[in-house]
Amino acid sequence: MTALSRWRRHGLGILGLLLAALAVAAALGAPLLAPHDPVASDFAQGLKPPGTPGHPWGTDQLGRDLLSRVLYGARVALFIGLCTVLLTAVVGGLVGLVAGFFEGWTGAVLMRLADVQLSFPFILLALTINAIVGLGLRNIIVSLAAAGWVVYARVVRGEVLSVKQREYVQAAAALGLGRRRILFRHVLPNVAPSIIIVASLQFSQFIVAEAAISFLGFGVQPPTPAWGSMLSESRDFLYVAWWLAAFPGAALALTALGINLVGDWLRDILDPKFRV
Repeated sequence: MTALSRWRRHGLGILGLLLAALAVAAALGAPLLAPHDPVASDFAQGLKPPGTPGHPWGTDQLGRDLLSRVLYGARVALFIGLCTVLLTAVVGGLVGLVAGFFEGWTGAVLMRLADVQLSFPFILLALTINAIVGLGLRNIIVSLAAAGWVVYARVVRGEVLSVKQREYVQAAAALGLGRRRILFRHVLPNVAPSIIIVASLQFSQFIVAEAAISFLGFGVQPPTPAWGSMLSESRDFLYVAWWLAAFPGAALALTALGINLVGDWLRDILDPKFRV
């Protein structure tokens, strides 16, 4: 079965692509699609319900347009998710390559460090690191990356241990090729699909984790529109203004769902164990 035919059969993958594309379009097109400045307050328009002229999704307690804030919140969520995925993939991938290819005390130390980190819950570790390094967009990316690299390291190390035993790698070593060339020329391309799969599955985890940290007040700070902080601000108005939580929550849930479905589809495409 070809990749194209598997893609056509994977209806959930198509749905995931549509949801992810919608989130990307909202993020990129926010300056054009947003009807108002997302941080501009108008107290006379506070807590207007959806359908109010000029405010199709209503307003929050400060009179800020909710649609504009949700659109700009997509930019924050996807930016943090993308930066964190790239950082963790590079750091965790390199650690996994070194630990798997250069066995001995180097690999043992790196994997014991990974084992210790895996003993801590991901969100708790990210929250603790974020509280230490401080608030802000850059620091939340650093904290999420510091908590998430270990997954790549474990997966890549397992793949490297298998790949380096194959005939073409041993033949390259027999021909006198240097270890660095073998590692990046022959081993890395064969473990790259695993890195892509993990990255696609972790993307949504990082988005949800950022929302959780912002919800607790340690992430993106107001008035910057972020879905987590918007949900936090809506707690005091749930009984009188349901839309304050409904629209940011739906945006977060649908974006995470779409990216997860894309990750499952990429796993079916790239992982040989799922090619049936």
